Amino acid sequence: MKILSIQSAVAYGHVGNSAAVFPLQRIGVEVLPVYTVNFSNHTGYGAWRGPMISPDDVREVLLGIEDRGVLSQIDVVLSGYQGGEGIADVILETVQRVKAANPAAVYSCDPVMGNAKSGCFVAPAIPVLLRDRVVPAADIITPNQFELGFLTNTEPDTLESTLESVKLVRATGPRTVLVTSVERPDREDGTIEMLAVDDSGAWLVQTPYIPMKANGSGDVTAALFTAHYRRTGDLAEALARTTSSVFDLLTRTHESGERELQLVESQEAYANPRMQFTPTKVG
Repeated sequence: MKILSIQSAVAYGHVGNSAAVFPLQRIGVEVLPVYTVNFSNHTGYGAWRGPMISPDDVREVLLGIEDRGVLSQIDVVLSGYQGGEGIADVILETVQRVKAANPAAVYSCDPVMGNAKSGCFVAPAIPVLLRDRVVPAADIITPNQFELGFLTNTEPDTLESTLESVKLVRATGPRTVLVTSVERPDREDGTIEMLAVDDSGAWLVQTPYIPMKANGSGDVTAALFTAHYRRTGDLAEALARTTSSVFDLLTRTHESGERELQLVESQEAYANPRMQFTPTKVG
């Protein structure tokens, strides 16, 4: 499998491509990483150095890849945080070019906007752009519950309302939806859930809640789920494998006391997940 991953990069720590590439490689996926920024560290520190890469420069890198004649080999285009409006045009152009070269290719979009605790943390134009242009072009999306609400102009909280919001967003284009960080009032204390839906149905998986903020964990989740799902076509298996790997990554990170994901130290969790969580069919 080959994944063309258009995301940010940092030298210190693990977000964007600096979070997604290694776990994908560890499960045997060939990754072509294209950077949208090249920062010293993620912006959660409040200070960073390094350039945002202009849309024209990102496009040049992608055209250079096309010149090598490899677009027909690309199975997935993966995108995450979009720092500026112009990057969306480049990504959508690339998706069209890849699908023209390989009609079986899919586009997986993590529509990063924010979360329920901090609200939106992207430029005001980005959520609207994602909702109106990017998400409808995607085959797979991996929003959290807050982002799902914005995409559908709803406020999902219960399982039923979250499933209804997923139904609304699937009607706009993407057939496969992974909702991360599902929090509903009637779940067990100290737990958190993920919900995955495609044409075959809906699956919910529950894990213990790990009390930490982990920048980059969503990037790992989106990458692993996309790869497992594309490889197997089995929604429940992709959800179970992804959940197992990410839970062990977060557990190790929490136990380390470090702020950054213990990405390399947790590599066995990607290659050989323990499969300690079983999804339940809910629709």
